[in-house]
Amino acid sequence: MNKKIRIAIVVSEFNRKITFEMLQKARAHAQKVNVDVRYVCYVPGSFDMPLIIEQLLKKKDVDAAVALGAVIKGETGHDDIVAENAARLIADLSIKHGKPVALGITGPNMTFEQAEARAKVVPLRAVNAALSMAIRIEKLRNAKPSSREKVTIID
Repeated sequence: MNKKIRIAIVVSEFNRKITFEMLQKARAHAQKVNVDVRYVCYVPGSFDMPLIIEQLLKKKDVDAAVALGAVIKGETGHDDIVAENAARLIADLSIKHGKPVALGITGPNMTFEQAEARAKVVPLRAVNAALSMAIRIEKLRNAKPSSREKVTIID
């Protein structure tokens, strides 16, 4: 496949010390793996991502999206609610639009220090996941069953 994969990145402004570092890492890694970052959209928090992600997935020049956020443990169970709902809605949007959305949201139940440490690797993994899934989906859309094995393997 010679087509350059085009992604959108959605980043939470909440915990910006961490999430803006995640964005820098994601953009640098996307350039390194030859992924075209078409859009970067900021949202107040991880819970707010699904609405923007839905609009981005409707765009013809977006093959995949990456969600970047850090949901840190507070004094209540709010972090569980935010992380679970964001992840569920984001997964639903991926299925609805037939485009991958890589979940680069760390947490819940995470300290600020744990989030800082994960900010270095999670965005790279999310960009890699978006790239890998976009390529596999494109291959699957163009695949024809093998005449010999009656099974086509997409990897």
